[in-house]
Amino acid sequence: MNPDSTGKWEVQLRKGCVELATLASLWTGPLYGLQLLRRLESLSGLVISEGTIYPLLSRLERGGMIEAEWVETGVGRPRKYYTLTAAGCRRTREMARLWEKFTGNFHALLRPIETEPVAAAPVVESRAASIPV
Repeated sequence: MNPDSTGKWEVQLRKGCVELATLASLWTGPLYGLQLLRRLESLSGLVISEGTIYPLLSRLERGGMIEAEWVETGVGRPRKYYTLTAAGCRRTREMARLWEKFTGNFHALLRPIETEPVAAAPVVESRAASIPV
């Protein structure tokens, strides 16, 4: 795997986590867009653009996972605050449960990489010659 393909893999991994991270960020209460982006970056290391987060928030709102409300701030223009719905809370819990199960199992697979030296790859005899055609 070259550095370029590793970077692409990491981008795909992060994309797969954005929905759960967004819902989890709203768990503690309403946030407006910029607060949400800052929270995602500070707590998870996910740097997400506005061009990614707002379409996701719209999709989550259409799906009934979050609600949005415009709030006057008294300074400048109003802000749109996002809040989890009851369905969003259930979805977040379910996604978190699946995430914990997946990462726990995956960690068990990766544990030997952290603790054991690299083993020599076994020599595997080619079976291509013995397959009847």
